[in-house]
Amino acid sequence: MSVHAAYRSAPPEPAASSSPHGSDSYHSQHYIYIYIYSSFYLLFKITATMEILRPSLINIGGRIYRRNVIKEDQYEEGGEEDSYMGPQASEQFEEEFCDSHSIEQTDKGFSCAIDVPSVLYKYIIGKKGETRRRLEADTKTDIDIPKQGVEGQIVITGSQKAAVSSAVTRVELLVQSFRKKQPFTHFLSFALNHPQVQDGFLRFKEEVLKQCSQDHGVDGSIFQNPAKLHLTVGTLALLNDLEVTRACKQLQHCQDFIKTITEGKPLPLEVTGIEYMNDDPAMVDVLYAKVQVKDGSDKLQAIVEQLVDHFVSSGLMVREWDRVKLHGTVMNTLFRKDASAEATGGRQNMKEREAFDARNILKSFGSYHFGSFDLNAVQISQRYSTDCTGFYTSDGLLNFS
Repeated sequence: MSVHAAYRSAPPEPAASSSPHGSDSYHSQHYIYIYIYSSFYLLFKITATMEILRPSLINIGGRIYRRNVIKEDQYEEGGEEDSYMGPQASEQFEEEFCDSHSIEQTDKGFSCAIDVPSVLYKYIIGKKGETRRRLEADTKTDIDIPKQGVEGQIVITGSQKAAVSSAVTRVELLVQSFRKKQPFTHFLSFALNHPQVQDGFLRFKEEVLKQCSQDHGVDGSIFQNPAKLHLTVGTLALLNDLEVTRACKQLQHCQDFIKTITEGKPLPLEVTGIEYMNDDPAMVDVLYAKVQVKDGSDKLQAIVEQLVDHFVSSGLMVREWDRVKLHGTVMNTLFRKDASAEATGGRQNMKEREAFDARNILKSFGSYHFGSFDLNAVQISQRYSTDCTGFYTSDGLLNFS
């Protein structure tokens, strides 16, 4: 008998001399495998059902869309010329319909112009134009995109209003997907570089290096530039001048709630105490100064949370945490100098960070007082920039008083 034939035939009866538990053990294992398989299958079905009943929501320009599950193999990742293939059929994305975009009637049908930063054109065009052709075929529209590097509007035309609306939604979903992959260009910040705080920081740095320079990873290069001490409220990827202008306008819209909280006055703050980001104080990447309102109120936290809520709802910011952690970085291993620092314009090379041992620093300087000052503004700061004062260049500013 061949091996295949033997495999297909029924298993032989156990010999009389075999263990009385042999057959039972075989069947028990068989049923266990079936049970495990069934459990995993049931869990998969429940998870899939929950993803359908409770799909993820996407905020685009203040509008909410429901996004259904899409197989990973429908995405094509790669270099500058690679494209995002997008969903294969229009039912993959289900829109919460909104008339936010003006769709105009023309002699030949309908038209809609949308603002998209030129850096994102390539993701709508796709590799050799595949993505645009696919979008046009699926929605029965024409999509006119400016030349690469030329800022302008993408114009979508079609014979039916619903088709144009569908194409607009899908283009915006593409833009939103790849916008998240762009490095941030700006950040909302509070300046902590008041002269008194800078002086306190420089004394802190001097004492730490005097007392703790023998601790692993502690050296002068990982300390913050005193002129750039700040609190980060949230990060922004503003990809052209139009988006910078829009962000500045949104900041001005925050004036009412900020003045309500501060009563139109500067906010007296004190910078006292240090804390670390990691779980292990012997392996720290970021050490920060704690910032509090002098009267012990939560006014600063309230301003921060409402700023984040406003910019997230406008579509300009992605929420990273349920609650913003107020911290002014004083030591960061990303600042550590290495041989490639000059070649990258002073920016940290993407190599593994070397943590430092902060245990002695925390023990000796845990309640260190850096200084006090009156906070009177929030600003939109440019990343990797320096103004005439040594702080980050500001593209927009809102005073409290």
